[in-house]
Amino acid sequence: MTTEPEISGLAGDWRIYRGDSRPHDRVRRLPPPPPWRRFSTDDAAEGRRWRDLQQAISYRPDESVIDRVNAAILLRRPLLVTGKPGSGKSTLAHNVAYELGLGSVLYWPITSNTTLQTGLYHYDAIGRLHETSLRGAGDRADTLDPPDIGRYIRLGPLGTALLPGDQPRVLLIDELDKSNIDLPNDLLNVFEEGRFPILELQRLPEEQSRIHVMTADGGQRVPIDHGEVRCGNFPIVIITSNGEREFPPAFLRRCVRLVIEPPGPERLAEIIEAHLGVDARAASDHLIEEFLARRADGALATDQLLNAVYLATSGSRPPEAKLAEILDTVLRPIEQPGAG
Repeated sequence: MTTEPEISGLAGDWRIYRGDSRPHDRVRRLPPPPPWRRFSTDDAAEGRRWRDLQQAISYRPDESVIDRVNAAILLRRPLLVTGKPGSGKSTLAHNVAYELGLGSVLYWPITSNTTLQTGLYHYDAIGRLHETSLRGAGDRADTLDPPDIGRYIRLGPLGTALLPGDQPRVLLIDELDKSNIDLPNDLLNVFEEGRFPILELQRLPEEQSRIHVMTADGGQRVPIDHGEVRCGNFPIVIITSNGEREFPPAFLRRCVRLVIEPPGPERLAEIIEAHLGVDARAASDHLIEEFLARRADGALATDQLLNAVYLATSGSRPPEAKLAEILDTVLRPIEQPGAG
């Protein structure tokens, strides 16, 4: 089996895959990926942080977003952000953390199975019991001492955000509208009190009143006194929702509410420049017009426009005969009005 002769670049052909079942090495000369699709084989977590950072730096909020973020921070209240998928709800949290120098965002994705407990902490009772059994099988007297319980307690994202500190952490509770019906109400007491108990630690004798436990972000173990976490600075909590359901009035009353509206042409141009540079912005006017026209007929996310601009302006741009067809696919609405 042979490969085709070495060629320079992609020899004017934007395609990597040809579909003729003739092996070749063109995949080795892939152009650089879009900034938001770069990964790292050395450290997956570092690659994720890098992508989050790029999204944060490129985020361009409008005045209404800025005002409501500030209101939530000043009032020490959660910010409930509602908007269509791809409108930048989650990216807002990373942008706030980046600009305020508050470190990485604590991320809590919500599903229908998520409970308040999963956000607060997890106790690995089986793991601790297993280690106790192994120690009991040893010959040395010190193996009879119970294992350090702090090694088997890991705070969840919400629990880690409530740890006392000089500065607040940013907590992203993503897609709360996917939760079971009880979770929003279950959050109320924690939001109001800014504290929660770790029952397994409260059962310990007084001489074990301080226990060091693990955190959601993998940092150093932190001390917990008398089995209770008490926040010093209420975290900056950003809760996202796709608007698929209503929340209880008691929950809404405790939140600052923000509805992210779809960006207009000028804002879209700024977003393109932030992600892809000045040249891409200058060449994207017709694509912005096309995007806005299609968005009027069905839901489109801003990242679909970014994908279209990248295809139309990158070094691997398809030929004109193919470009319109491919862009039509990239800019296809997520849903039609009245669908669902």
